Amino acid sequence: MQTQRIILSGSGGQGVITAAIVLAEAAVVYEDLNAVQTQSYGPESRGGATRADVILSDKPIYYPKVDQPNLAACLTQEAYNRYSRSIRPGGLLLTDSHYVRQDPRVDARQVELNMYETVVDRIGKPIVFNICVLGALIGLTGLIRPESVAGVLATRVPAESLDMNRAALQAGLDMAAETTQ
Repeated sequence: MQTQRIILSGSGGQGVITAAIVLAEAAVVYEDLNAVQTQSYGPESRGGATRADVILSDKPIYYPKVDQPNLAACLTQEAYNRYSRSIRPGGLLLTDSHYVRQDPRVDARQVELNMYETVVDRIGKPIVFNICVLGALIGLTGLIRPESVAGVLATRVPAESLDMNRAALQAGLDMAAETTQ
């Protein structure tokens, strides 16, 4: 596996950090990869800027910070404005059409999906938006298997919300599959 440097960014309350933790844990526990996950967020617990970095590799990881990601998901316009220009040329930049307006001058493969509204329509609760984003990201890239994420969800989320999280993961995977056809 080529080392993957990933930034997940948005605002507090969107579950960006949780999605990064789930991704890193799934890679380590189920995929036998090395992973590093770091995070930063604004002073507000909700609504402030949030960023989580994940590095996945089959080799040792010597530095935990992502400077030039080859994959990024930006879930707010502020996050997009801040991080879209740092992506490596030709990298993948995932955005949600509900929150972000893309700039065609960004040198990346930009994929815009209607993830937020899909989660609201299919599941009825936006609380699992982050897991839908994670599903779309792994569906577009093949970073790890969906079953690995599902395995982590089974241990990390309350039993009463597990089906909702699985549905959100599948929604993201479905949207990614439609994009790559």
